[in-house]
Amino acid sequence: MSARSTSHTATPQLLNRLRMRQVALILAVGEHGTLRKASAELGMTQPAATKMIQELESALGQRLFERVGRGQKLTPAGESVLRYFRGMRGSVESMTRELAELALGSSGRVSVGSIMAPSPNLLTRAIVVLKKAYPLLSVDVQLDTSDRLFELLREGELDVAIGRIRDEHRADYTFTALENEALSVVVGVQHPLAGRRVVPFASLLDYPWILQPLGSPMREVLDQEFRMLQAPTPKGLIETASILTTTNLIGQTEMIGVMPQSIARHYGDHGLLKVLPCRIQHKMEAFGSITRKDRPLSDAARFFLDALHEQSQASAATAPSG
Repeated sequence: MSARSTSHTATPQLLNRLRMRQVALILAVGEHGTLRKASAELGMTQPAATKMIQELESALGQRLFERVGRGQKLTPAGESVLRYFRGMRGSVESMTRELAELALGSSGRVSVGSIMAPSPNLLTRAIVVLKKAYPLLSVDVQLDTSDRLFELLREGELDVAIGRIRDEHRADYTFTALENEALSVVVGVQHPLAGRRVVPFASLLDYPWILQPLGSPMREVLDQEFRMLQAPTPKGLIETASILTTTNLIGQTEMIGVMPQSIARHYGDHGLLKVLPCRIQHKMEAFGSITRKDRPLSDAARFFLDALHEQSQASAATAPSG
């Protein structure tokens, strides 16, 4: 019998043995760090908590705690269980919020997290389509980095995330690509380079820079660009993921900034910055929609997901070729 079929057989048995009190205890351990503090918060004695943990370990077939000095800490298996129980708590919280909305006469709630790039166009259009179909629906939108959005999705705070996914997460999450994220070099409207028809990337190195923090996909693209030119990363960097901070800084200085093309065009159309005719040769990976495979979407969330991809296809069909 394969591991997958064995897992399917064991799941109903585990659900019959699992108790929500055990879930609450593990979550409390994760918050307080010790079994003693966790049991006190739940109003139970430590021996009762220990017995409950032993029953859970028996059901899972894994040791969840190991003794360290006079205390205990989670094993790697315990950390894994804690992570999934946090996801369960997030699902329950999401259900509770939706039921509360329904009780108040609304059509429920959809929580969406997105990176900045789709926000001005793709995300906005999809929300407009969603609200036409569900006018009483509450929509919660959070903008953040892909890593943070993934954490929120895993913990049940989001129904849908729009960002990038790591290869190790693809087995448990559904990722559908939307668009490639082109980058634009931006400056203030009064910058000395703002009126030029052609701006070689190398000519930008004489100015101070604003870049996203180390480890972000956009920063890696720019670091690759600097390496290709055999140029060091500019000194005296300002590092921020905030588009608003970047826009304010370039408006008052001669700094160089980089942001997603869709956002740069939007701000440029309103006269808030100038997009330089400067090509960044390295590209970022495509972003897309991310949902959990183990959590069914509500009808409204499914509608939003479909609208999101329909808007992406429409944009691709009307985009100029070449």
